[in-house]
Parts: sequence; structure tokens; C-alpha cells
Amino acid sequence: MVIDFNNLKTNNLHSQTEFERKVIFFLEKWLDDSKTVAVQTSGSTGVPKVFEIEKDKMLNSAMMTCNFLHLKTGDTALLCLPTEYISGKMMIVRSFERKMKLIIAEPSLQPLKNLETEIDFCAMTPLQVENSVDKLHLVRNLIIGGASVSESLKKRISHLTTHIFETYGMSETLSHIALKQLAPQREDYFTAFENVTISTDDRGCLKIFAPNVNGEILQTNDLVDVRNRNQFKFLGRIDHVINSGGAKIFPEELEALVKKEIPNEVVFMGAADELLGQKLILVIEGEESDEIIRTISNIPFEKNFYKPKKIIFTQQIPRTPNGKVSRIELYKKISDSL
Repeated sequence: MVIDFNNLKTNNLHSQTEFERKVIFFLEKWLDDSKTVAVQTSGSTGVPKVFEIEKDKMLNSAMMTCNFLHLKTGDTALLCLPTEYISGKMMIVRSFERKMKLIIAEPSLQPLKNLETEIDFCAMTPLQVENSVDKLHLVRNLIIGGASVSESLKKRISHLTTHIFETYGMSETLSHIALKQLAPQREDYFTAFENVTISTDDRGCLKIFAPNVNGEILQTNDLVDVRNRNQFKFLGRIDHVINSGGAKIFPEELEALVKKEIPNEVVFMGAADELLGQKLILVIEGEESDEIIRTISNIPFEKNFYKPKKIIFTQQIPRTPNGKVSRIELYKKISDSL
């Protein structure tokens, strides 16, 4: 099914699948007289909840993304994300706001499997991108969200001419408020959208003021390096910081460095230590390997205390329902090995 938002009144929409039915249902709600629409949370941190979002705020968010990517009327977009959540709903709203043609594809791990023609815009999860690299040349602009993009995936897409961006945002910002390019050029800093103000608190954590989508100043627990008034680098979550002998260690930075050298999932953690307070340990997913240990020992860590005091292998690293590493569950799992 294709929805042409430039000639919406001429569309004769008939659903052939359950997913298409959900798309039409949302579109009907979007076009009615109500000022809000219902959005469901993913439930990754508890029971899924439904809350109301103002339509004008969603339109503002859509406009910021479309302006940043220079999308225009008549462009073609692809929807391959569930419409229950903000990610799928916003793809429809962006297509509505910019009067694009929207191709409806059943959400799956291979959303581009049946795509044969070029499209201008698509949003996917990292796992969907992993399974679509061979067809990404058909996409002009791609945004990736829902979870962090691994170093191995960044390597796989680095040669592409497709404009690929990692997103930064949360439910309170109605999807993302900043993008970071991964291809064809790779950037280290996120660039915030126009009319988004960024700053930090006394802990060094990001504060966001995006009045077009949320009237409140949003306080995060994300430690950042602010380059200028609209660019920042994500360093890690403040609740993940490891204090070893008085030195603060950001595990996400070390994980990114190690993942450039080995394909395995890795997690740096702090374990209680009588002398250091916390000692740095590295957990690696997969079979124990002397070759991997040698590779890690040869990594030129910037500081000596960045080298793990202990390496632990585990068959499977616990993850949340949306695919993110669960550091709390992982710590419980390996506690007997510490």
C-alpha cells in the first residue's frame, strides 16, 4: 500500500494486512478533530502505558527532521516500524507534514527485502539495518534509532553514499532532537535541530530545551561533551560511570574502542575493590578465546587504568525487551565470578 499525502483526498485506501489496517486507523485518528493522539510506550522498563500527545507538537517535531534532511514535497518515504509506538507514528506524521508518498512495509528484520526502486527517506532500528545493508544504496536518507549503533555496524555502512544518521532523543522529545551522521562521512558529535537549546548541569549531564515539542527543560542523566551551542558528544550514562582509584571511567567510550577490534558484544563494568573502590572489568559475549584476549591486550588504551583488571566471558549478555544491554542483570549474572 502507498499513501500519497500530496493528494490525500484522492487516496482510496483499502487494507490487505493487519499492519495496513493499523496505519489507516492512525491516519483516521490523525485527521479527526481531536487535538491529541494516543501513543503506547515500549514497556522496556515496566508495563506498557498509553499517553496522549498533542498533534501540533508532533507536527513541529516532523518539521524539524524534514528540514534537517532537506526532504521535500513529492519525496518517497518507507514506513517499516510499528505504529503503536512514537517511532512508527512519526514516520506517518513526517510524510503528512512534507506531503510525501509513503510506502507501507510490514515491520520485519528485513524491511527492504522487496524494495526495488529508490526512496528518499526511511527510519529503522539497528537490527533492521544489520539485515538490510545490501539494499541501503536504494535509500537516500536513513535515520537509525531505538538502540545504540554498534561499531561493527558503523564499519559495515561506512562505505555507503546513503546519508545515514544516528538519532538522539526520548519519548519526552517526541522522537529525536539531534542527529549524528554515520555515512558517507562519520561524525563524533550530534547536531541539535533548530530551536533546540542544549546545556549541562553541574554533573556534566545534558539539559534540553525544545519548546516546539516540549515546554519544559528536560534533564537527562547522559554525560556529554558540549562543543558549541548546538553540538554535543554522548560520553555515557552517569549511572554507568566507574570510579576507580579516583579516576572517572566512561564505559561506553571504552566499549566503542574495543568493538572496533573484535566483533563480540562487550560491556565494561565496575566491581567492588578494597584498594581502588571499583576495579575495571570487561565482560565479553561468546566463547572464551586466547586470541580475543591477545587482541584486547594490544589495544592502545589512552590511559593505563583503562585496561581491564579482569576479563570475563559469558555465553549471553542479558538484554531488555528492546534489545539494549541490561547492566543490572549482567552484574547479577557475573557476580560469582568477581
